[in-house]
Amino acid sequence: MTTSPLGEAPPWLSLPAEVAALLRPHVEEMVTEIITMVPRDVPEYARPMEGRFGEGLQHGVAVALNRFLDLPGSAYPALTLESRRVYAGLGRGEYRSGRQLGALLAAYRSGARVTFRCASRIAVDADVPAEVLVPLGESIFAYIDELSAASVQGYADEQNEQVGELERRRTELAGLLLRGRAEPTGLQAAAAAAGWHVPALIAAVVLPRSGADGLRLALGRSALVVERAQDVVALVPAPAGDRPRRELERALQGRRAVVGPPRPVAEVPESLRLTQLTMARAAQAEARGATRPDPIFVSDHLLDVALSAEPAIVEDLARRRLAPLDRFGAATRERLAETLYHWLLHWGQRQPVADALSVHPQTVGYRLGQLREAFGDGLDDAQTRLELLIALRAGHR
Repeated sequence: MTTSPLGEAPPWLSLPAEVAALLRPHVEEMVTEIITMVPRDVPEYARPMEGRFGEGLQHGVAVALNRFLDLPGSAYPALTLESRRVYAGLGRGEYRSGRQLGALLAAYRSGARVTFRCASRIAVDADVPAEVLVPLGESIFAYIDELSAASVQGYADEQNEQVGELERRRTELAGLLLRGRAEPTGLQAAAAAAGWHVPALIAAVVLPRSGADGLRLALGRSALVVERAQDVVALVPAPAGDRPRRELERALQGRRAVVGPPRPVAEVPESLRLTQLTMARAAQAEARGATRPDPIFVSDHLLDVALSAEPAIVEDLARRRLAPLDRFGAATRERLAETLYHWLLHWGQRQPVADALSVHPQTVGYRLGQLREAFGDGLDDAQTRLELLIALRAGHR
């Protein structure tokens, strides 16, 4: 039974059944007037009434009116299961045609006004008591509300189904790209089916699941987003220039994301690998107290990524080159290693080293004396300085 939100009976229950008998002979007349007025009220329906469109509209209006005239004096629901499918189907059709639902709902309202005007005129001409007109109007508009609700539900169902299917295709395509299994011959067709334009260069973006809220909306339809067990991966067009990069930065701000280096379609797995490598290195650096950029662009940290690619080799290098610091205690060793790093970085210029360490230049000079004593002539050898810089840059102390 159709009821109000408070559980009340439908308004047509109080409508005398004789009203239906009075109005039914005039159905064809009312259909004609509705068909005439709807295109005037709703521009989207202002088209010739010939052919399938006109036949379908006339049939739909006639069915709606005849069903309404089954209701007076009863507690029947506004729509049968079959008629509900019909009006849900109209909503689905609007979505499939790429139209907004407003035109269809406006047509329903126009039809309701015309129906009430015609029915009231017929009732008055037949000397139906005036007090019947109020439940008649209530019944007509309540009935139209039910039709509208069915079409709205159909529209939403079609939208959800199509969006769900599209997202499934986009997820599958992203999976193929991440595994390096996207065949060039079928890629364009798969991308078209997923509603995605294949960019020349792609960057893999990795972020924790906690940062994924609203990600698809922030990145837009140019991104493919895949939620995995431990993280979220987005494939985005590699930003070419400052403006696209700033836009990507804004979309990823606060999500603790890492943006991989640009790669062609066939090398997307490599972009992902370097992104994950950078993310692991960033976590280690953050654990040591380093400030983490947000987001991180791998292209800004290529040297650090290269150094972290073979950690065992770099560790062997550090063990050998930093051995002269073994004679010092932990705190002194840390201070001297930091001083040595900045001395190498700034080509031995004392003031920039002091500024970087926030100490007096004389302090730098004292520490350099200790370093000279520990390393000897090695600090004058170009190869040794390079290897020391690599070891220190990799975080070894």
